[in-house]
Amino acid sequence: MKRMLYITGILLGASLFAYAQEGNLINVKVLNEEVKKNGREVNVKMIIDLTDVKVSNQKSVRLQPVIVAKEGGKELELAPVVVDGKTRSRIHEREKNLTGTSVTDDAYTVVRRRNGKEQQVEYTTILKYEPWMAQSRLVLREELTGCLECTKGSEESPVKSTFLQLFQPRYSVSFVQPKKEAVKVRNEVRVARLQFRQDSYKIDPGFKNNQAELDTVHNSIELVKTNPDLTITGIYITGYASPEGSVAHNEKLSKNRADALAEYARKDTKTNASLWHVTGKGEDWEGLREEVKKHPRLLEIDKVLQLIDECDGDKDLCEKRIRDLVPPETYQRLLNEMYVPLRRNEYRIEYNVRSFNLEEAKQQIKTRPDLLSVEEIYTVADSYGKGTKEYNEAMLIAARTYPDKVAAVVNAANIEMEKGNLQAVISILENSKVVDEPEAQNLLGVAYAKDKQYEKAKVALQRAIDGGSVEAKRNMEQLAGVIADL
Repeated sequence: MKRMLYITGILLGASLFAYAQEGNLINVKVLNEEVKKNGREVNVKMIIDLTDVKVSNQKSVRLQPVIVAKEGGKELELAPVVVDGKTRSRIHEREKNLTGTSVTDDAYTVVRRRNGKEQQVEYTTILKYEPWMAQSRLVLREELTGCLECTKGSEESPVKSTFLQLFQPRYSVSFVQPKKEAVKVRNEVRVARLQFRQDSYKIDPGFKNNQAELDTVHNSIELVKTNPDLTITGIYITGYASPEGSVAHNEKLSKNRADALAEYARKDTKTNASLWHVTGKGEDWEGLREEVKKHPRLLEIDKVLQLIDECDGDKDLCEKRIRDLVPPETYQRLLNEMYVPLRRNEYRIEYNVRSFNLEEAKQQIKTRPDLLSVEEIYTVADSYGKGTKEYNEAMLIAARTYPDKVAAVVNAANIEMEKGNLQAVISILENSKVVDEPEAQNLLGVAYAKDKQYEKAKVALQRAIDGGSVEAKRNMEQLAGVIADL
């Protein structure tokens, strides 16, 4: 039989254990145990105290430290310490002299026990680190032999154990303080697609669908104008044209049509003339490319896109090259389907929003959170208390409302991090408009690290460091500690 004494602890650290054999057969103490990981090696040091051990002359005690995996199935036996009684020591020596080998050849050391005397063995070994050791326990197995090397029974004794850990990272992620908005500036951006007769810029409400378009413009302005919380500071109209015809003609036409809309809407809504600002952009080649991409079955589509991309000089020449494409049906489709959406007026209503007190903000967040600043939304969240359902909802509303604000996005992701929703954190940040900001990259790196996506974590944290994040630098050091234990 084998005597097994368990030191139930994680290998990497220091612990003290001892066992005692009933009947005083054996009483081994292991003192000053020290287990340290150094790179890819594990240094093990301990003192095996034999002072209270009693071994009769014919007996031999084999004390073997063993590292046993947490779930079993894997273990590593270390070199044993053999403790011989007086007679058994002579037998082993004689065996070695006669045959050149002995059953104690694999021993770390062989000790002849002098009962009643103080004896200690300083045990030191270096092991190759393997990841399974991280959750292992150290076991001391005792095998007691007597005459003719026959195995004799022994008992187990209770063990005092100390659990130890691998490197435990302490990642740091901070909430981002939102920038205070001295003046809350907002805007509404819309498109008016009015129909004009050829080369005309006169607005005819009765022509085709013009009345509906004009009503939409009217209602958009009135909605802002009549809201007591808002003050219009400017209305900006930009006219665009399609490429057929000369560049000069189209630029003038787009400006005239934008002027016509501005004049009509100004009188219709009775707004101050000083609020209106008009620009004519002429031909919209960027818009043309986007329209063409919406028609993947267009004949010669690759050639059309190439001509658009190469058109950085004479736009009239570019349009001629498109007209000359074979077959002619290609240009006809462009003219009838893809040029039409380019003829439009974009208008932007810019306005200031007054500040709201807490009670007003609580109501506003339910209907028009875009009229609140991130700071005001956070005031609402704080009023409910951190960790409450209402607090979390307010933080997520901030992120949805302001996807281009670092504080709103990162702080919402932090809420998910606190709840342990790593995939939610990663999704929020990867798909955000602020993903390239240092604060976002730092949090993303930590989420990757916790999700064991270590290579992605390193890339994200390095990008944050390059962006000036001191916090990311500390997190990179923590990540290095984790990777070293893999």
